[in-house]
Amino acid sequence: DLLAQGSSNTCCGWVAVIGSGGKRAFSCKAMALTKEEDIQMMLVCKTHLGTRNCDYRMKRYVFRRTVDGIHIIHLGKAWEKLMVAARMIVAIENPSDILIASQRPYGSRAVLKFSQYTGASPAAGRWTPGTLTNQITTKYMEPRLLIVTDPRTDHQSIKEAAYASIPVIALCDTDSPLENVD
Repeated sequence: DLLAQGSSNTCCGWVAVIGSGGKRAFSCKAMALTKEEDIQMMLVCKTHLGTRNCDYRMKRYVFRRTVDGIHIIHLGKAWEKLMVAARMIVAIENPSDILIASQRPYGSRAVLKFSQYTGASPAAGRWTPGTLTNQITTKYMEPRLLIVTDPRTDHQSIKEAAYASIPVIALCDTDSPLENVD
């Protein structure tokens, strides 16, 4: 319906469709049709490999441990959590109400690309304390959802989101702390 009414722009495999009312919809051209295809792509990208350490709250997402001591993430459970996260993101009508943050150098590029294609608000680089809690600061924001790339390095933003009752989606490894992560 939106595609028939509006115009589309293609960028990096994602299709941005702008409807007649100015509403945006996003879909992936190379999207897998089944859970099995998604899991196959995750295996090829080696997203199932964790670390040698495992947080006790992440044990339920670990499939097993290799002889080398590397924890293997259960991709079925990871896929289910990704689908829950996708539903949370899609449930927010205004994409600018989503704040995506990363203090890691490798996560900053992903944050900027994600925000460019979806319209979410980026917070790449150093996190300014009080961004979610101090209304006096110039960078004060009131997002409806916070997405972080690493709970260990982005702990300040997660803590502020907990104070402000903002739900948090975090991309976790086997040794990631899960305090205040939804």
